[in-house]
Amino acid sequence: YKMLRGKVIGNIVSTNKLDKLVGFKFLEIQLIENTQLTDKYIVAVDRTVRAGTGEEVLITTGSGARMALCDESCPIDAVVVGVVDKIQ
Repeated sequence: YKMLRGKVIGNIVSTNKLDKLVGFKFLEIQLIENTQLTDKYIVAVDRTVRAGTGEEVLITTGSGARMALCDESCPIDAVVVGVVDKIQ
């Protein structure tokens, strides 16, 4: 799995989805590499962090994403695991 950093650019509303995904918040995130926003985007689930538009977040991907949700059977590949306060 990989850890990524990005900026939340918006919420994705999906009223019709798999039952396992009901109650999950989906965010569109613009990825950051070497302190610069890129032209790469990812959709990630935010179940507990409550990140908002404009915030910089940490994302885990792959099997690490499912472990972060404590449900390895959930069809998720990216999860927001933190909001960045500052980089020193």
